[in-house]
Amino acid sequence: MDLYIALALQIVYGIANLVLISLGLAIIFGMMRVINLAHGEFLMLGGYTVVISTNAGVNIWLAMLILAPLVVGVIGVIVERVMIRFLYGRMVDTLLATWGLSLVLIGLVTTIFGAQTATTISPPIGAIQIGDFTSSGYELFLIGVTVVLSVLAYCALKYTRIGLIARGTMQGAEIASALGVSTSRTYAITFGVGAAVSGLAGGLLAPITGVLPSIGATYIAKAFITVISGGTAILAGTLSASTLLGGVNSVLSYITGPTIGEVGLLVVAIVLLRLMPQGITARLFRRSL
Repeated sequence: MDLYIALALQIVYGIANLVLISLGLAIIFGMMRVINLAHGEFLMLGGYTVVISTNAGVNIWLAMLILAPLVVGVIGVIVERVMIRFLYGRMVDTLLATWGLSLVLIGLVTTIFGAQTATTISPPIGAIQIGDFTSSGYELFLIGVTVVLSVLAYCALKYTRIGLIARGTMQGAEIASALGVSTSRTYAITFGVGAAVSGLAGGLLAPITGVLPSIGATYIAKAFITVISGGTAILAGTLSASTLLGGVNSVLSYITGPTIGEVGLLVVAIVLLRLMPQGITARLFRRSL
């Protein structure tokens, strides 16, 4: 029984990990139709924010939960105002621009901090005992954070005025503008929120994964596979795809090893998109958020 509990926790953590790294991209791509190839670098910047601030004496919880999303959110707003705002409706141009941005961010961070792993930080929560097995208490914390973050995102998008305005603007910008909504400000806020969520995820994962200038590459593929497999619904798509792909990855990683787990995730995503080219929520959960 203890083995099954420990395995179940690892599967749930695998799902939560995918949700964390994908949610910021789901907000930007799902709502704004902006292919943000710098998404991995936003997570990387969140990780560096945590490492640098904790080394400077800032409390690790403050660094992860406040500073990381704040810093990356501000960077996201600046990026939207300086670059993305001129490229709406031009998907290929946006893809190339954000790819260039990712290269610039990697180059800047490498120049400033070097190509090696930044000074690592230890998870602030130690291991917990489950019978004869141990599990990471910090991973349980991340599962809880993922649940809270998903609920907050749902409530913000469905029940708050700014969430309703954002959804309305993305669905019909001209109508929203005619009703007096500042679409320019809405786009900037939405992109900034997506970037902030990515920064939060990167900061929370920093104690587990460490931080490298190139670490964004390990995030971006999984995030895009998850978001595209989920389909158009922001939360329902991300959660459903993360559950399927994260569950397969975790089970195969436990049985055979992490490499086969990653291969299994990719194979399932390919089969899923072959059967459901528009993603899970194009056929299921159609009216979900």
